[in-house]
Amino acid sequence: MEQVLNDQIVKQISEAFAGMQQPVQVLYFGTQDNCEYCAETQQLLKEVTTINDKIELSIYDIQKNQDIAKKYNVTNAPGIVIAAKDGAEITDLGVQYSGIPSGHELSTLINDILIVSRRDSGLNEKTREFLKNLDKPLLLQVFVTPTCPYCPRAVLLAHQMAMENPKMIRAEGVEATEFPELSQRFNVRGVPQTVINSGAGSVVGAVPEQNLLDQIRLALQN
Repeated sequence: MEQVLNDQIVKQISEAFAGMQQPVQVLYFGTQDNCEYCAETQQLLKEVTTINDKIELSIYDIQKNQDIAKKYNVTNAPGIVIAAKDGAEITDLGVQYSGIPSGHELSTLINDILIVSRRDSGLNEKTREFLKNLDKPLLLQVFVTPTCPYCPRAVLLAHQMAMENPKMIRAEGVEATEFPELSQRFNVRGVPQTVINSGAGSVVGAVPEQNLLDQIRLALQN
């Protein structure tokens, strides 16, 4: 397959990755069954992960490697998990993406790798405290499209939140046009739209940290 990223983009990503701190493991889940963007997603991840030697890529088939897909709660292909790597140990931080991270979403992929490399969500103390003390599971699904300039901010915020308490929180960016059934199930009319706990709450737009937190509190009361 021909190269997805041009030299200029590779240079920009290389500069962004120059400050990487800790190793990162990217897990890719594809399938042989009618997956329009699987090959392209795998190629894109190969190109991105070879830019810096602190990033490693592992490739799985969602059917043949069901146990690994289940372990990381991956149900869609192409599916991407961005995890922390410490020696041989891989730690799931609840940071996921379903679909190809193309267009504006390429920046989401790059920023996800950077925040996982820092092992720090960058959220404010109050937010961290609330998320760390959650006693109910929280699923954040952020519906996006590659042409939406505000979407990366919304996905990144959800991923930052997952990092604070991966045992209780999972955050998934979902490319809305690739998974129309999911989009219809949650009545996604515009992007970005963050669906909280499979419809218990919903936020449209790239909202500030505090606004999303308020909606999460409400949804968890249901």
